[in-house]
Amino acid sequence: MLKRVWIFVAAAMFATAAHANMEEEVRAVFDKYIATQNAHDLKGMRNLLSDSPDLLWISRGKAIWGREAALKSLEERYKGTWRIDVDKKELRVISVSRRVAQVYAPTELTFGDPGVEPARNRLYINLVMVKKPEGWQIVSILPILVLPQ
Repeated sequence: MLKRVWIFVAAAMFATAAHANMEEEVRAVFDKYIATQNAHDLKGMRNLLSDSPDLLWISRGKAIWGREAALKSLEERYKGTWRIDVDKKELRVISVSRRVAQVYAPTELTFGDPGVEPARNRLYINLVMVKKPEGWQIVSILPILVLPQ
């Protein structure tokens, strides 16, 4: 009986450690995503986004499908003001499976065309990542606008 208890305890500790490791990995990739966005680094974004026609980014109420289309859209936005600030205290990583994670991040997006006073919007970024052989990659970015209250 005692042996079974120890096996259960060891399995629970392993599962907890694996989840903590996954969360750390996903947070690190998300931090890199934010830094890369704020640096207007298209090459860096290419490495973070999944090379799939099924990559989905909802932006300005429209669906953008595929990595190349997302990069083209970002290239235009990077010409002006584009900055994301994350409320890291509220950021959460949700484990969907061992290889799929969702990130929920309250943010403030500052954006605007060149030469125009930038606007600021509060957003809840919902981002899904999949662990591939080359590491965690973003497969969807679904921002939700937070209306002023």
